[in-house]
Amino acid sequence: MRITFKLFAQLQDYLPAEAKKTNAFSLELAEGSSIVDVIERFNLPPRLVHLVLLDGVHVLPEARPGRKLKDGETLAIWPPVAGG
Repeated sequence: MRITFKLFAQLQDYLPAEAKKTNAFSLELAEGSSIVDVIERFNLPPRLVHLVLLDGVHVLPEARPGRKLKDGETLAIWPPVAGG
């Protein structure tokens, strides 16, 4: 199965070099992979995984381990953002 994986702000440092220009890349995953499987695969620090969207829909932290990804979906992750 293949998804589009996007990381924003300081999380872009965890992307492969070729994906840093667009902050996204196509990712091949085993069937049945979850959102948490992808987070762990890229060693994303839990404190930086704040806003998680799947095809533009917010996924609450408690739903992430059980949410299995589907072919063609887009997983986007943002760290906490502060500002004023």
